[in-house]
Amino acid sequence: MDTLSYKTISANKSTVDKQWVLVDADGQTLGRLASKVAKLLRGKYKPNFTPHVDCGDNVVIINAEKINLTGNKWEAKKYIRHTGYPGGQRVRNARELYEKDPARIVEKSVKGMLPKNKLGADLFRNLKVYVGPEHNQEAQKPTAINLNDLK
Repeated sequence: MDTLSYKTISANKSTVDKQWVLVDADGQTLGRLASKVAKLLRGKYKPNFTPHVDCGDNVVIINAEKINLTGNKWEAKKYIRHTGYPGGQRVRNARELYEKDPARIVEKSVKGMLPKNKLGADLFRNLKVYVGPEHNQEAQKPTAINLNDLK
């Protein structure tokens, strides 16, 4: 009888190899940066990717103030929120949100590319975004990677 000599291995919390990754956002386009960072957070670049497990890396983004938006997106892209009260809808464009907090625009774009469930909330906690080249994760010794080398 011929049997399979391999089995599908599913990662779990104890077998996951999580690492710290440093990403420089200098000169990167916002959407392309966010999609690659979301893939890193999910663990899609790893061979043992499992959809229902947090098997991604912890990502530190520096120089968040140096991102690019193409076309007319600085004025046309709208960020809408609601206070919860009648007539409480508030709208800001990308330029206004960037002037208030440049890191928030990167966080919102990455969060929008993660799953909309408890796993997505857990994955989002693995993201740290900083304005400027300094960050608070020196103790974790993050390895710098070039996003242009990733697909």
